[in-house]
Amino acid sequence: MSANDRETVSGEASDEVTAWLSRNAVPLSGGLAPGAPTTDLQPLKEVLDGVRIVGLGESTHGTREFFRLKHRLLEYLVTELGFTTLAMEASASAGPAVDAYVRGGVGDPAQVLTGLGFWTWRTEEILGVIEWMRAYNDGRPADEQVRFAGIDPQRSGDSLAVLEAFLTSVAPDRLPALHSSLGVLATAYPGSRPDPEQKLMHEAVNLLEFVRDFDEPGTPAGAVAVRHARILVRAADLVTRGGQHADPERTVAAARDRYMAEAVGDILDDPDAKVVLWGHNSHVAKGRTADDAAAPPLGQHLRERHGDAYYALGLLFGEGSFRAHRVWPGPWSGVGGLTGRVAEGNPIGPAPANTVEARLAAATPEDHLLDLRPAAADDAPRAVREWADAAHDTRSFGALVTRWFYRSHVVPVRLSRQYDGLAYVAVSTDSRPIAPYRPPVRP
Repeated sequence: MSANDRETVSGEASDEVTAWLSRNAVPLSGGLAPGAPTTDLQPLKEVLDGVRIVGLGESTHGTREFFRLKHRLLEYLVTELGFTTLAMEASASAGPAVDAYVRGGVGDPAQVLTGLGFWTWRTEEILGVIEWMRAYNDGRPADEQVRFAGIDPQRSGDSLAVLEAFLTSVAPDRLPALHSSLGVLATAYPGSRPDPEQKLMHEAVNLLEFVRDFDEPGTPAGAVAVRHARILVRAADLVTRGGQHADPERTVAAARDRYMAEAVGDILDDPDAKVVLWGHNSHVAKGRTADDAAAPPLGQHLRERHGDAYYALGLLFGEGSFRAHRVWPGPWSGVGGLTGRVAEGNPIGPAPANTVEARLAAATPEDHLLDLRPAAADDAPRAVREWADAAHDTRSFGALVTRWFYRSHVVPVRLSRQYDGLAYVAVSTDSRPIAPYRPPVRP
């Protein structure tokens, strides 16, 4: 075959893929705003039949449109498909305070949102999510309410407070050790205190073993203390792990995703539970780009345990701007070096021609959903199956971006291995931060 013939075949295959993507796209004719009619979302009933966990990803932590679409999808999943819990990539320690607000109106919504400890969620959009959950739950019996759970074992100040109160009543002599040895877990971030011996984690394990003696039937305070002590064990493990290791399973990133998966599993111990999982694309992905030595993401743990009952939806965007901390190129001190800094808008143009985003835009320029499972089916066109299984570039940004160079940052993805579906948002704008909570001034 000549070079011209190969180019012709390649072009025909590309056209076939684009045509398939266009035919299978589900336009979001109802828009992105929560509260809109759900006529355009009705195809999800068939797509999500038998699904107990829907992972809602995001390629940035600072896109307003992602948050609004996820809010809209949450409303649909709860009201029409019976989902019971929103599990978020946010502090497991502070999660119960948010749950108390959405279920019983306890506390101030801005305060509990700030308590989650992540600037990414301290926004108007996420405030709208928890206020909707509160409004939905108001007047409903407890067994019909939607719950909130944080699943990330970091920012553990609330757990320390719970255990301080518990130890004050049962073993006040242990309070000095709690503060001196485990107090750093209130703010320490994963990997910030690497220690091969993990002494901090051993201190947390000792505390867990102690409070377990008080976890008996009829003693709810003991059960709560055990839950929070377990969070401290996980947090201490993350703080003392390193970012690099010859065994990828022993890195801090691997442990974090594993713990988040375990937290989702705890929710699913209730056979009636159905979970909406909110996190970054890199976490909700059901697998890795390749069968290499990288540690499995959160979504892969869920797929291995729950099979097709887990559905991973990746969210991508075309162009616009998103919020993130912008840092200088080269080594930096990570999130610990961001004290006092403010996440800012990062403008970015259309995606490069060889990216997944560009292909989606060429097929359907408008905001849309796409179920990818049929792309891997035997009756799918060969060109589509090969495209879905091949490596392509896609944009992916976390809490940090490299100044200037973020515009060209891409990561490889194999869609059929990592996602069951995609949502495409044509234009991204900055998420809108709310002011940090300030307690009211009392006269």
